[in-house]
Amino acid sequence: MTKFLLARFGSALLVLFGVSLLVFLLIHLIPGDPVEVMLGESSQPADRAALRHALGLDQPLYLQLLEYYRHLLSFDLGESLYSRRPITEIVLERLPATLELAVAGLCVALLVAVPLGTVAATRRGRAWDVGAMSFSMIGISIPNFLMGPLLILLFSLWLGWLPVSGRDEPAALVLPALTLGTALAAILSRMLRASLLEILGEDFIRTARAKGLTERVVIFRHALRNALLPVITLLGLQLGALLAGAVITETVFSWPGIGLLTIESIHRRDYPVVQACVLLISLGYVVVNAVTDLVYARLDPRIRFGDAAG
Repeated sequence: MTKFLLARFGSALLVLFGVSLLVFLLIHLIPGDPVEVMLGESSQPADRAALRHALGLDQPLYLQLLEYYRHLLSFDLGESLYSRRPITEIVLERLPATLELAVAGLCVALLVAVPLGTVAATRRGRAWDVGAMSFSMIGISIPNFLMGPLLILLFSLWLGWLPVSGRDEPAALVLPALTLGTALAAILSRMLRASLLEILGEDFIRTARAKGLTERVVIFRHALRNALLPVITLLGLQLGALLAGAVITETVFSWPGIGLLTIESIHRRDYPVVQACVLLISLGYVVVNAVTDLVYARLDPRIRFGDAAG
């Protein structure tokens, strides 16, 4: 188990290093000058040079990279070029909104996917199965940047039931959560259906039925518990996508989270904030995947024993 944990920790550090390096290089190579954005196009060359020197942007790229990693290793994300505030403070202000949206989206996905996948598997080939899989196909096919405006048109503009954007009232969470959770629910329901159909054909399920157990007990106590193993793996992978999808969803609904902060910082050419946001999202990916591996190894000992043997 120790070897398993060390391997996962090492791969996580390698991924974070690669992401941080790639983000730094890409952001500094894209067109645009943050000094010009901050001072305006009519500013004097001397003022631009002074500000560029004060921000350290006149140094060679490799020196900026070394300075970036020096601050990163000391857990110092630096200051925003735009507001001159500590980036840690800015991120901590926005992080609760993103976590709230991600948890709400996950709850929507699970509340929809588990009954949908179970019904589709237990009524294979019937109208319920066709309807459930049609819903999942629609959910997968419609991207967040289209699903969001459609929900706004229906529930906000036409029916007037829910707020269009913002985070000023609890009801404002409903539409972003539906937008974020629908696509995940579609993927999970299809995976759960396929896994459950495979489990229902196993010998121990036939044995449980031969003992006279009710179909409800067979499905929920025996089949569903075993069918959730591959779903847990997929859920861990998709949770990272949930954080990434929040960038689009937060922009559509003006939800004041990390995703919206990323887009705003890109427009302002605020390099340190963009780097911090992308690094935070990547860290979320890595942590969720690592936790998923641990949970799966706990549920299925063959995983950790197989790694230890290798």
